[in-house]
Amino acid sequence: MTTDTINLRHFRKLKARKDKAKQAAQNRVIFGTPKALRDGEALRRTRAEAKLDQLRRETANDGPGDEDESEG
Repeated sequence: MTTDTINLRHFRKLKARKDKAKQAAQNRVIFGTPKALRDGEALRRTRAEAKLDQLRRETANDGPGDEDESEG
């Protein structure tokens, strides 16, 4: 009926190691990317947003003065 003792310090240290490894992986992604690739990705994202804005349809209710006309 004897049970094994559990050392909680071991599990806390294990969790801390896993958290540090996760943070290190995120930092490698963020800071490990060369500037040319980061700038290229930002430019691609900006161009994609501009293209979506160009292709966006405006409905009859999207006009700038439509809110005032509907009220009164």
